[in-house]
Amino acid sequence: MELHSETIAERFVGFDPATLYEAAGHRGMVDPAIRPAWAGASVCGIASTVECPPGDNLMLHHAVAAAKPGIVIVATMGSYLLTGAWGEILTAAAQAKGVAGVAVDGAVRDIAAISEREFPIFSRGLAIGSCTKERFGSLDVPIQFGGVTVRPGDIVVGDIDGLVIVPQERAQEILEAASARRVREAEIMEELRKGKTTIELLGLPGLAKPEGNGK
Repeated sequence: MELHSETIAERFVGFDPATLYEAAGHRGMVDPAIRPAWAGASVCGIASTVECPPGDNLMLHHAVAAAKPGIVIVATMGSYLLTGAWGEILTAAAQAKGVAGVAVDGAVRDIAAISEREFPIFSRGLAIGSCTKERFGSLDVPIQFGGVTVRPGDIVVGDIDGLVIVPQERAQEILEAASARRVREAEIMEELRKGKTTIELLGLPGLAKPEGNGK
């Protein structure tokens, strides 16, 4: 069954990024240097992609203006980390549009105010420098984000452990595999409570027995 865009984010709520990464065959992990900008931030939604020139966030303003509820804005900043590409004003604008969160391969700022608003934001760093708003980039095109190709419509899931990107064409397959992994992990937890070891349950190699001395 194909997942529809209006329900896809709801189907992935509650799954952690690590489980989805493993269910995807160890694919989709974003560079771990891109982290939650405030403690407790988590996100799940459909990607809307943005390419910005270094030090300029004009396209982020256009992305928010065009945003649909439930999307996650995923933006690259040309590897520039000396300006805060996202702050409190863009956050207020994004919340008014129903944006689910933002992930920036670059720097952000105004984190105290953003955390009070409980708006999920992930970034490579923090910087108080101000951006220009003059140069155009691209909206809703495939981008390279933290070592992963992200396309409009892909699923973005993130929490304190990091971010994972689920390709939209593999969404159902990965969702089913993640559900099976979650059931298996619950079974393992129960067996551990009964006294079994992870060596037994995971089929890990045992320690080699020391060879006798012949006596």
